[in-house]
Amino acid sequence: MSETIAGITIPDTELVRDATTVVRQSTDDTLFHHSRRVFLWGMLKAAAQGLQTDPELAYVGAMFHDLGLTSSYRTSDRRFEIDGAEAAYRFLQEHGRSHDEARDVWLGIALHTTPEVPHHLAPEVAVVTLGVETDVLGIDLDQITEAQRLEVVAAHPRPDFKNRILHAFYDGMADRPQTTFGTMNDDVLAHFDPAFQRQDFVQTIHDNAWPE
Repeated sequence: MSETIAGITIPDTELVRDATTVVRQSTDDTLFHHSRRVFLWGMLKAAAQGLQTDPELAYVGAMFHDLGLTSSYRTSDRRFEIDGAEAAYRFLQEHGRSHDEARDVWLGIALHTTPEVPHHLAPEVAVVTLGVETDVLGIDLDQITEAQRLEVVAAHPRPDFKNRILHAFYDGMADRPQTTFGTMNDDVLAHFDPAFQRQDFVQTIHDNAWPE
């Protein structure tokens, strides 16, 4: 039976049920409820913008977007966003979705910490960023009505969420600091680890192999 929260229906399909199981088994309450809220916020904002979004693809994008932070899915040598994107791509292919559909979800997850760019791509890419920006950064929170906010948070609570999500980011990236170069993720490592040394982009250019 389909579940509806704040007017957004979570499809009652095998693909959605399987995606929920994967994420529920791989994440703690903080990441699970965050991922569900990302779907709901993203769909609410997509609808308000007139974007036509495949709800199954949007659900997988939202639910898998932080899987790369978890012990089950993270690697040691690439960005956590790519780890989650790869997991989502494989999952969708295994469930019969096309390469193009799976690729859009891959892009949605891989780019969800890249400001602005996802908003200019397919709705299945943009919807993940719309949800993440709402739940983590509070961007355009006033576009979500108070009634909608209350209903979503009642279904998926966010106790001490700001601190807990920051710790989740740090725990998922601390052992691969090199992957945060050029991203906002190095802010998280610098916040928790006073010894963390950011890689300087300007110095990287000056020190590269070209002789001039």
